[in-house]
Amino acid sequence: MKKITWVLLLVLSLSIIISGCTNKDNVVEVEEVAEDVEQVEFTNDIYMVTADWLQENMEREDILVLDARGEEEHKKGHIKGALPVMWQAFSNMEGGPGQPNWGNVLDAEDLSAKLSEYGITKDKEIVVYTTSPNGWGEEGRIVWMLRRAGFENTKMLDGGYDYWSANGYEISKDEVMPVSASVEIETLNDNTNITTEELNNKINDVVIIDVRDKSEYEGATKYGEARGGHLPSAINITFNEFLNKDGTLKTANEIQSILDDNGVEKEDEIVTYCTAGIRSAHMQIVLDMMGYENVKNYDASFYAWAGNEDLTVEK
Repeated sequence: MKKITWVLLLVLSLSIIISGCTNKDNVVEVEEVAEDVEQVEFTNDIYMVTADWLQENMEREDILVLDARGEEEHKKGHIKGALPVMWQAFSNMEGGPGQPNWGNVLDAEDLSAKLSEYGITKDKEIVVYTTSPNGWGEEGRIVWMLRRAGFENTKMLDGGYDYWSANGYEISKDEVMPVSASVEIETLNDNTNITTEELNNKINDVVIIDVRDKSEYEGATKYGEARGGHLPSAINITFNEFLNKDGTLKTANEIQSILDDNGVEKEDEIVTYCTAGIRSAHMQIVLDMMGYENVKNYDASFYAWAGNEDLTVEK
């Protein structure tokens, strides 16, 4: 009996040793796998601030917050001190969708006058927000526009108004009126913009990202487009695919995975577009944050392309 007991103990001891060695080996393997996973980081954070940051800095005299939802939503509740604006105020709205220059950013002279009217000056640190993630990326459009005009200290609020209100940050219903100022813009930087003519001339040399929803990409005409479909060879990555359910931006790793899955490389010359250059401006900014340095927003976007019968549309 003692001999049997001794044998059983010996077997049990060996099992524990083998098991322990096996677990240790597994740990090493897991650690090695974890080390092999490349951690992607945003190349810059100059385009975005968090709700906590804004809460801590909103009383500063040099902070100007813009509510890109417009006056109607602003009256229902807004971030304290935020000035209501809409992207249309800074765009050419003469005529209608599809007509030449409709929806494009105003020229330097007219934009100077409009920014002066709103008191949007370069000495301010400007934070823009809108509804997210189910909005239109209006904050991206305004930040993209202001940076073209030389306003380098302009940023989007991560998560927008929905995140702000859902997480208990201060909401106000006070009326906010603009304080006019003198703003003069000499020229707009075209490094992040491309015209219809330029795009058509290099249509086979660029990676085109259609940031509209899938139904629009496949041919739905929801907003008065002259034709349905998408630009030749365009891939479809909706702009809010980069956003979490709470409206905040996904991690750089998650965004990189989406881009890799779609074959978008950092060496590519990239053009983003949507219906009127709003959602696509938002994506242009995020791609810049990701280190994609040659990205342009097609300001005129599908309204203009579909409205020109000489240009090809695919479905």
